[in-house]
Amino acid sequence: MPRTELGEFLMTRRAKVTPEAVGMPAAGDRRVPGLRRDEVATLAGVSVDYYRRLEQGKEARPSKVVLSGLCQALRMTEAEERHLYALAGMARRLGEEATIQPVPTELLNLMDSWSDSGAIVLDPVLDVLAMNARAQELFAGFEETANLLEMVLLAPEGRRFFVEWEASAEATVANLRDSADFAVASARLRELLDRLEAESPEFPGLWARHDVRPKTHETKVLRHPARGLLSIDFHAFHVAGVPGYQLLVYREKGAG
Repeated sequence: MPRTELGEFLMTRRAKVTPEAVGMPAAGDRRVPGLRRDEVATLAGVSVDYYRRLEQGKEARPSKVVLSGLCQALRMTEAEERHLYALAGMARRLGEEATIQPVPTELLNLMDSWSDSGAIVLDPVLDVLAMNARAQELFAGFEETANLLEMVLLAPEGRRFFVEWEASAEATVANLRDSADFAVASARLRELLDRLEAESPEFPGLWARHDVRPKTHETKVLRHPARGLLSIDFHAFHVAGVPGYQLLVYREKGAG
């Protein structure tokens, strides 16, 4: 039986937790990085056989008690916990027939009033739904795509524009893992993943890591086609009332 997304996620998280981090001795023959299955099972309060079946895809619907134990055993972040519950079918997700909701008019008006800050609204698959004038100027070289991950991984301009390209690619894939829980059944998500698998040599490896990180705050260096190198601060916010939507606000570092 092939591994499930849940099983693969647990396996990759297990590999990232050291015995020392959970108070276990690191001595002895360790053939795999991180914790062994029996150690995770002990910490989570389940049998070794049950945990093995979770990783192997033979058990896909653990209880909330089991999920809570796994979150603690594997020292998961808040974003990883949300993702684990989503993979187990216990989180709010958009359905197969869900349609893209419009960006609230009040938010669009607010974005347009920010003359010194760029603002972008992303949906759960990182499609760009709205940009204010400042953001349009900043991303002027990406007329051929309206998806943030495609800008990074597929657009010819991406590797030059995102100066720290590898870090940007890793972070954006991890952000898609986090936000896509709201669109897991959507045809648009499947279309995006299929295209990235086919056209980006780096995407399959990055996706297989199962890293889950929401956007928060970061400083990026971007190479604008007309203005050269720019140091940009950005903050990410959830859009109230529209699950899975993100508002990214950009401002040049040092701007008054």
